[in-house]
Order: sequence, then structure tokens, then C-alpha cells
Amino acid sequence: MTPARPYPPQKDTKDSSMTASPGLGVPLPTQAPAASSDLLRSVFRRHAAGVAVITAQGSRPVGFTATSLNSVAAEPPLISFGVGTGSSSWPVLAEAEHVGVHILAEDQRDLAATFARSGADRFAPPTRWRTGPEGVPVLDGVLAWLVCRVVARVPAGDHRVVLGQVVAGDPSGSGRPLLYHQGRFNALRD
Repeated sequence: MTPARPYPPQKDTKDSSMTASPGLGVPLPTQAPAASSDLLRSVFRRHAAGVAVITAQGSRPVGFTATSLNSVAAEPPLISFGVGTGSSSWPVLAEAEHVGVHILAEDQRDLAATFARSGADRFAPPTRWRTGPEGVPVLDGVLAWLVCRVVARVPAGDHRVVLGQVVAGDPSGSGRPLLYHQGRFNALRD
């Protein structure tokens, strides 16, 4: 891992192949904005992310919309996602041995909004779901789904990063993925 460099970037006398050249037409700011949660949110509004729904089963099924889903490793097959410890789903996820991961299609904006809405009965009609492998709620009609065994919950500020090892899944849904960008659910464009 490379150590952090001071801001603004300084010329590295050892290898200048990765430094900015003067005159590229892009002025560098003289001072970076102060780090804050508002800055982080502003930057990530510009980042398009795939939309997933994470589910788990406790005394009742729980789930939430996530844009933090990542593939971590192929061997063993691992994924990760973030979840706020203040969310209504966290008490179940904190104890769950398995979780469901669902990749949403572009026509599933309403489903994404339902699982993002606080206080909603997320598993009531019109949500279509069934009990899947390991007792995990599996949503119908999604592009793809996985069931993962939780292998770690890593503290990260007011969130936990959950690592899961894939134990089952189905990639056979049809359609195009739903994206989240600029605070809205969007379709993928060519």
C-alpha cells in the first residue's frame, strides 16, 4: 500500500511517470475542501452504483436497499456491503448467520424504494418473495440473487461492513440493472 501523499500533489523525483504535467488545462485547487459527511455524500452522488436489496430472517424477515455491494474475492467467493447500526434491519443482521443479496432490474424502482423507506412493511404485497436456502428471504423477479454465510462484521464508523461467503444463488434473471445516481434510481443507458 502506498502511503498518503500531501495535498496538493507534489512531484516525485524517483518516478515522474505518474505525476500531472503542467499545461493540461485542468487547474488544481489550492486547498482541498474540509473532509465531512456532507463532502462524502456530495462526491458519491456523482458515483453511479448498482442497486441491491439485502435480506435476512430473524423473528421476522428484514431487508434494506444497498448501493454498497461489492465483490471481494473469487476464492473463496466473498461479497461485502455496508449497513447502518441505526437501521431497523441491523438487530437481525447483527445476529444472522446468512443473508440474501438481490441485484435489482431497471424496472424494479418501486421495490428499491420500498426497501429504502423507513417504516414500510417491506415484505407485504406487492413484494413477491419466498423462503430460500438457509431460510433466507429470496425476492422474486430480480436479475440475480445470492445467499451468503456471514463471515465477519467489521466496525466502520456508524456502520458495519458485512462480509459474506456465497453458498447458493441464481444469475438467470433477465433485463438490465437498476442504478443509483444523483439521489435517484436510474436505468442503464448505452
